[in-house]
Amino acid sequence: MKLEIITPEKKLFEGTVKSAIFPGSEGSFGVLNNHSPMIATLKEGVIELIEDNNTRTNFPVKGGVVEILKSNVIVLAE
Repeated sequence: MKLEIITPEKKLFEGTVKSAIFPGSEGSFGVLNNHSPMIATLKEGVIELIEDNNTRTNFPVKGGVVEILKSNVIVLAE
């Protein structure tokens, strides 16, 4: 799935990933390709990605919003 992580200063990540785990304000949750559409708020924590080449990447965030539309995920993070 395509994932973008954007902050007010810059784009932190843009690429394809196998899965992502987000620090949701109501608890952590994972997303795989073709996930049901949803919008969720994020609390301070770490976004964990597993890229298509099996590389694990972490991005610390102070909060934000994630929008999931099947195979397209956009994160607006602080």
